[in-house]
Amino acid sequence: MRQNIPFGYASAALLALSAIAGPASATSLDESIENALNFYQDGKKGSVKFDLNYRYENVNQDKGPGNPKTANANTVRLRLGLLSPVFHGLQGYVEYEGNYVLQSDYNNGLGNKPGFSTVADPDENELNQLWISYAGIPDTLIKGGRQRIKLDDDRFIGNVGWRQLETTFDSVLITYNSSLLSGLTVNAGYIGNVNTFIGTTENINAPILNINYKVGDYGNLIGYGYWLDYTERENFAKSNQTYGLRFNGKTAINDKLSALYTAEWSFQKDYQHSPTDYEAHRFNLMGGLTAFNMITVQGAMEQMNGLGTNKRFLTPLGTNHAFQGWADQFLVTPNDGIRDVFGTLSASLDNGSLTLSGVFHDFSDDTGRIHYGKEWDFLALKKFGKHYALLAKYAYYDADQFSTDTQKIWLQGNISF
Repeated sequence: MRQNIPFGYASAALLALSAIAGPASATSLDESIENALNFYQDGKKGSVKFDLNYRYENVNQDKGPGNPKTANANTVRLRLGLLSPVFHGLQGYVEYEGNYVLQSDYNNGLGNKPGFSTVADPDENELNQLWISYAGIPDTLIKGGRQRIKLDDDRFIGNVGWRQLETTFDSVLITYNSSLLSGLTVNAGYIGNVNTFIGTTENINAPILNINYKVGDYGNLIGYGYWLDYTERENFAKSNQTYGLRFNGKTAINDKLSALYTAEWSFQKDYQHSPTDYEAHRFNLMGGLTAFNMITVQGAMEQMNGLGTNKRFLTPLGTNHAFQGWADQFLVTPNDGIRDVFGTLSASLDNGSLTLSGVFHDFSDDTGRIHYGKEWDFLALKKFGKHYALLAKYAYYDADQFSTDTQKIWLQGNISF
């Protein structure tokens, strides 16, 4: 496995991160910026939103298909948004998003440099969000337009927030928080276009429904249905309908220790333009403990069935980077399915401003007979007040003859107001 990282690029990345972190102690400056970005109309507040994210990403792969060259990506992502004050229950938001490539020694996900490993952060400028919401109906918020949608843990509907460009949806979403039945939240909507994190647009007809009920202090019981009909031929194979039940929660054992748990089952089958009849299941189980609200240990298993090409459990609208390893080797379920058995150890330190975590994954097919390899993931995140953050992240996938050994390193700095 090659381990070389260009020293100059890494040094430049660290200097950029340090520069971003520097203003964190200037509380008065932060307050001045906050005041400058807020404005008022008839006593109601609107605001300008600003988010600047610098990232250095290195992807180093052993010889595999195409024998890719080591990728080095230096990118800066800028988001600028304008949120209006509320007027008779109406509110609007518009947001620009642009990713600026400072070093482009990588395949950007659109095939620009196929000889390099992939970093799916293309040089793009786009209208990221443009929506109007209405809150004039009791317990109900209606939002229509181009918007970010995140449901549950983002496994089925998410914004792929890790990438520099995010996924947003041209959609209508109705959120109902019941005052008659305390703890009930219903999200119902329709998605017409998917604006992907690589700057492309996919047409889709997709009703979505997510019902969440808080069961006392024990957790949340969630039922969902997602009907995804991709209407362009190149995307037909991603069409599916998914139904599921999820229960997750946290319960205090004593004043120092809490139990964490998740149990979820999902069923998927072909839908509308899908070229293949199939049925597949997903199982998601997790148990863990948190001590002193600081140290968390979890053991978990996620299994997604596969019965061959186009007969496998898929999550095309999910934030898949967050699942089955940060090296992104299983963004699409293998034909034989996947079973991911993993353990996580994390710590929240320095009054929650410092997060350290490590994850170990063991991958196989859905029967456990074919071994796909192992992965180690590590992360350190330091926040400086409300507006500044530094991140270092590492992933190493050991393919065990299944695929290609892959190492990824990220250094990142963020300013957000």
